[in-house]
Amino acid sequence: MTKRKISVVITARPSYSRIKTALKAIQNHPDLELQLVVAASALLDRYGSAVNYIKKDGFDIAAKVFNVLEGENLTAAAKTTGIGILELSTVFDNLAPDIVVTVADRFETMATAISASYMNIPLAHVQGGEVTGNIDEKVRHSITKLSDYHFVASKSAYDRVIKLGENPEFVFNTGCPSIDLAAEVSQSPEFDFDVYQKYGGVGSAPDLTNGYWVVMQHPVTTEISSSRKDIEETLFALKEVNQPVLWFWPNVDAGADGTSTGIRAFREKFKLENFHFFKNMEPNDFLRLLINSNGLVGNSSVGIRECAYLGVPVVNIGSRQNSRDRGNNVIDVGYDRNQILSAIITHQMEPKPNSSHVYGGGNAGQQIADLLASLPLKFHKTITY
Repeated sequence: MTKRKISVVITARPSYSRIKTALKAIQNHPDLELQLVVAASALLDRYGSAVNYIKKDGFDIAAKVFNVLEGENLTAAAKTTGIGILELSTVFDNLAPDIVVTVADRFETMATAISASYMNIPLAHVQGGEVTGNIDEKVRHSITKLSDYHFVASKSAYDRVIKLGENPEFVFNTGCPSIDLAAEVSQSPEFDFDVYQKYGGVGSAPDLTNGYWVVMQHPVTTEISSSRKDIEETLFALKEVNQPVLWFWPNVDAGADGTSTGIRAFREKFKLENFHFFKNMEPNDFLRLLINSNGLVGNSSVGIRECAYLGVPVVNIGSRQNSRDRGNNVIDVGYDRNQILSAIITHQMEPKPNSSHVYGGGNAGQQIADLLASLPLKFHKTITY
């Protein structure tokens, strides 16, 4: 029996952790051949070179696509997507996959979906059906309409994809593969490595023994004019907390230049004895860092997904995660230093949140691989609305 060729496209550091366990399951499946394509910011050193962790985890890379334009603005994002369509079309023509898999909702994933759709290649979408507060909302639902198979992460996402007119026979609530990693880490949560020695970064090296906060805040593409001001509010709040802070650099999104400039200017103006800044980290190490922390501050979906499962307190800032399903670990605040500080203090005074399985229980990767091996190959829609 000929193995099905499954092309999975990784375009950014979050995409890798979102799909890592599915990659392993595909790689180990007797009826599947993994064709891993790494593209966009996942290849860039300034965003942490996710490709290095991919290789370290034992995955062979079938193709690389360098398509990110500098600028970190709306025009660069649009042009990066266009270049991605051109380059990925050539990659798919060479690899001739049976199914293409695209992950989540970043602007680069649109290029994957368009290329596969116009080439009559069956397209599977992971994490469709969710709602948020920026351009990702448009991208995510557009990819849903371009996709043939839907591997969603929650019950509400499942219902929403069907309401969008997709055939229920091809919509599956697998849970999120990132929760698989969280489940692994929860069984061995020991944080037993020197984070500064292993991952470098810049800033002081505060003692983490008595607790620390993790920060991951990205610009919102519909609010780029305020990205510098928004990040400054978070910086002021964490400075006031006066506890160790491990801060991760933002994604390559429109507005990231404002976020980065704000961080650099703040570092120059104030003596930040408790702050250390990282580009990236291996997914499992990052989750161990989180589970042993006081909590996460920012607007990353890791606070909504993995932190819900791990029971990690989260201060979620602004509109980026609007309307996403939540566990009981999240306090939502605006871009205001006083609100952020108040939420941090509230978390410190309350017991650790209970684990929530809103995004699955830890077996999504294997479910996705089994479905990819057994689903009928199709690249056309059956109208259900």
